[in-house]
Amino acid sequence: MIITYSASGQETSYSPGYQMIMINNPAVTGSEGDGILRLSYMNLYPGNNYNLHSVFLSYDGYFSSLHGGAGFYLSDNYLGGIINDMRGGFSYAYFLQAGRNFFINAGLSASFYHRGYDFDNAVLPDQIDPLGGVVFPPGESLDASGKTVFDIGTGFLFITGRIIGGFSVSHLAEPDLSETGFADEKLKRKLLLHISGDLDLSKEKYLKIRPVGILGLQKGYLSSGAGVVFETNYLSVNTLISADNSQNIDIQTGFSLEFGGITAFYNYRFNLKSGNRMMPASLLHHTGIAISLFNVEKRKTIKTINFPNL
Repeated sequence: MIITYSASGQETSYSPGYQMIMINNPAVTGSEGDGILRLSYMNLYPGNNYNLHSVFLSYDGYFSSLHGGAGFYLSDNYLGGIINDMRGGFSYAYFLQAGRNFFINAGLSASFYHRGYDFDNAVLPDQIDPLGGVVFPPGESLDASGKTVFDIGTGFLFITGRIIGGFSVSHLAEPDLSETGFADEKLKRKLLLHISGDLDLSKEKYLKIRPVGILGLQKGYLSSGAGVVFETNYLSVNTLISADNSQNIDIQTGFSLEFGGITAFYNYRFNLKSGNRMMPASLLHHTGIAISLFNVEKRKTIKTINFPNL
């Protein structure tokens, strides 16, 4: 009997959270004007003892001398206690005013990936006695040396009136994190499209509704999502439904609090329907903070925006 199964996931997804979108679309770098320090943490598939965690750190801001935004980011994906994927990079976005109320940001990022291994807790099949469950010494030694590769990405951001949209292409270098050298092991180029709006629900403009949409394509994996964010001066709540071509349907809900230039947020995503019946119901917890370190004067040469607190 032969059972075949296709798995298309290659990396931790950082969408649709705008707090981490700079890692996918460098054109958003510095588009909020303020120098913002962002920290976030993901617990993937909680409650299943998979030991999958992801942390993210970034800083970006607008710099008039650069005619745009610049920033850096660091991420660490801790996968099951054996694989550790670290990523770091720099992003730059050039701001162009193409019309009276039409702005274009063009971004470029350069990054590195480092995959490390820790086999102290790994158990190979030849170590296990099928009857007694005794763990024997391994018959082979595993090479724990890591691998570092280089990657680049690009993207664009369009701002007109109350509509913000962008697209990006990640992994232009198609880095190979494996040791096999096979073409299928390379990180395939990822296309990301995102759009959001900004609508006032009150004359005083203290209550807003922000519709959001996102579409991602990497190799044969297609995902999409749509939702809405309700925001006041200090509190926002959001909900978003996403689906992919593996017949998975997920829903994400969350909230954020803002006070004195500090925004704290929390999101929870769970699976409504799984195409392979293997997807856990609880998908991830995502929490973090964003700290505005200074303000920049809004000029006619740039268009500072506030992304939805999603």
